[in-house]
Order: sequence, then structure tokens, then C-alpha cells
Amino acid sequence: MTRTDTNAKRLRRAEAMLSGPVTGTLARLAAPNVIGMVATVLVSVAEATWAARLGVEALATVALVFPFVMLTQTLAGGAFGGSTSAAVARALGAGDETRAGRIAFHALMIAVTAGAVLAAVFLTFGAAIFTVLGGHGEILGHALAWGAVFFPGAVFVWLSQISASVMRGTGNMLLPSLSLVAMSVISAVCSGALALGWGPLPALGVPGLALGFLAGHGVVTVLILIWFAAGGLGFPVFADLRPARALFGAILRVALVAALSPVQTILTTLVVTGFVARFGAEALAGYGLGARLEFLMIPITFGFGTAATAMVGTNIGAGNVARARTVAWTAAGMAAASVAAFGAAVAVWPDLWLGLFLEDTAGPVHAAAEGYLRNVTPFYGFLALGLALYFASQGAGRVFWPVMAASARLAIVVAGGIAVIAADGTLGALYAVIALAMVAYGLLTALAVLRGRWRADSPVATPAR
Repeated sequence: MTRTDTNAKRLRRAEAMLSGPVTGTLARLAAPNVIGMVATVLVSVAEATWAARLGVEALATVALVFPFVMLTQTLAGGAFGGSTSAAVARALGAGDETRAGRIAFHALMIAVTAGAVLAAVFLTFGAAIFTVLGGHGEILGHALAWGAVFFPGAVFVWLSQISASVMRGTGNMLLPSLSLVAMSVISAVCSGALALGWGPLPALGVPGLALGFLAGHGVVTVLILIWFAAGGLGFPVFADLRPARALFGAILRVALVAALSPVQTILTTLVVTGFVARFGAEALAGYGLGARLEFLMIPITFGFGTAATAMVGTNIGAGNVARARTVAWTAAGMAAASVAAFGAAVAVWPDLWLGLFLEDTAGPVHAAAEGYLRNVTPFYGFLALGLALYFASQGAGRVFWPVMAASARLAIVVAGGIAVIAADGTLGALYAVIALAMVAYGLLTALAVLRGRWRADSPVATPAR
């Protein structure tokens, strides 16, 4: 395909985002994203399945470390990725292809730096963090071995997520989704092979799960960057390698604030993990299975949210503020309805999920997981509502108050959890606190967007130098 053909397709996507039917355009953009993100469920299900075969300690370890996987993915694909997608979309909405390509290059530089910084932080303080969260003995040893593999290779997660976000900013949702599918299949197979020792491969245990996960991201990252260099986006990414402060700012002024939301989401889960650990390893393993489903709702919502980011960003760049708001509320409604239906089904039939991992339906691990699913999943729609509006707000470059809604959720979990533990409360009471915090998050984010003032970007006349 020639560059002219690529540009023609991109312009048709932009026209649809600017003037096509909102619901239909959102659905077409979101469908590949949702399919691609659902494919990531395969990785999570596979990893938990392989961990269950390694034993309760390994399953508890996965519960302990899983929030850090999600922190990396949501920072890279959500906060920084969403801000990258929005910045690219606003530049293209204003008709500046050169700026869009330069923003893409600067986003890749940010990805490498962020991956290195987070690796240094967790390799330095990982033992202390895992200990505070309740890791001890064999579980702590497994967690440290996992981290020694995952964190040095996490730069591939950053690069794959940021690269996909650049493509989404152009309105191309299909190729990032195909990349996710390929990455998920590679990761799921490799994690099982390396953890359990299939064929001639050594059985690496829990570290093998991390190595297999990184294998999928590494392969996809290399292929996408080659495609960028070959001009696949329709505009050059590596033509000008000079760093420009203004272009870093175009991403970071939104991303650094937006990053507080996934950080607080992960902190919320880590705080709850610490509280649950007080009830024993079986409770921690059970909660891990339940909370894993909550994290899987984030990728599904991500499918709608990233479509909204691109559409909102393109319309803000073109000065269509009213249409941008319509897109935000439509995407939020679609995401909330989809996730709420899924959550209600699992609440009624918890073994739809637990049956994938557990054969013992009468054990303490199953009881802890079932309690979470019955008490928390009915409120997943509020989580989706808040997340979708958060992504839409990134497109508008207005994320402060949606981030404050995430702060309120964290505060409710901390205060409520402390109260439950101080009163020698039950695991069920702790689950009720989690549900209440989700409802507050969704409603407060909706209020923030309803009252927020969105405005069109200033026209971009020339690319920053």
C-alpha cells in the first residue's frame, strides 16, 4: 500500500470522527478495540491457570504481583498512551501531520525512559513493597523472583502500549487490536511453556510466567516499530530525531496528571490486598481471582474509552466541542451498559469465572472468591462509567477532576478498610467497602465531566522545534 493510499484511509477515518453518526462511528472504532482487549483476557486467564497448577502459594503470589502488571499496562496504555493518542488526534484534527509524527517519536522516548525509571524503583524497593502488602516466606520469594524478570523487561510493555496508542490517535483501531491478539496468544503460550516446563523447556515456575508475558510484548514491539519506520502511519515518525520541550509537554502536561488515576486504581487494589492478606493465604488467593476479573473490566472499558479519546481529541482539535461532549457521554453509556451486564451475570453465576481455575467448590479459596463476585461485580457498571469518561477527558485534555474522583475512591477504601479491620470485621464487610467506593468513583467522575469546561485547542500553525 502506498503512502497516498494510507493517507486517504486516515482522512476518511478523520471525516467519520468529525461528522459521521456518533453512535455508529464509536461502535465501529470500539469493536476492534474491545475484541483486542478481550484477547488480553486470555493472558490473564492462562496465567492464573498455570499458577493454579503450581500450587496455592504460586496462586497467592500472582494475586500479590498482578496489580504491578496492571499498573505498568494502565500507565503505559491508559495515562501516557491515552495522552499520546489524544495529542496525535488533536494534531491531525488541526491538519498538522508533521507535528503528529514528532509527537509519536517523543512518546516513544517517554516510553523508554518511563520503563527504565519504574524498573529501577521496583528493583530497589520491591522487597519492602511486597512485604508491606503481606508477602512473606515462600510467597515473598516467588514475588521477588517474578519481579527480577518482569521489571527489567517492562520497557517492552511500555513501547508496545505507546505504539498502539499512536495508531489509535490516527483513528486506526484495527491494527492495534490485531497486535493485541498476537501478543496475547504468544504470551499465553510462552508463559505456560516456561512456567510448567513444556517439552524440552525448563520449568521456571513463577518467573516463567513473567518471562512468557514479556515475550509477547517484545515480538509485537519490534514489528510495530519496523512498520512505523516503513511509513505505515502515512506520516514520518523518525524523520526528525531532535528532542523538543514543547512536544514532550504536549503529552506530559496531560499524562502526568492522568497517571494519578491508574496509580490510585492500583493503590486501591494494593491496599485491599494488604487488608485481605490478614485473613490468610487462602483468602488472598481467592480475592486475587475475584480482583483479576475487576482488572479485566478495565481492558474492556479501554476498548470504548480509547475510541472516545481519538474521537474527542480529533473534534477538540477541529473546534467541535459540543460534538466532543456527545461522544464522551455516548461512549460512557456504551461501556457502562456492557460491563454492568457482564458483572450482573457473574454475580448470579460466579462459577462462570471461578470454574476456569478451581475444581474445589467448597474450599476456602472458592468461598473468598465467590464472596467478592457476589458482592462487588453488580457495581462494575459504575467503574466502567468512570473509566470511559476519564479516557474521554484525556481527549479533551481535561483530566484533573476525573483524577480527583479516583482519589475519592482510594480514600473510601482506605478509611473503610481500616474501620473493618479495627472492628474485626468480616471479608464480606471489606467487599462492601470496595463496592461503595466503585459507586462513588463512577458518580463523581460523571459530575466532573458534566460540570467541566472543555474548550477547543488553539490552532497549530507550525510544528514545534
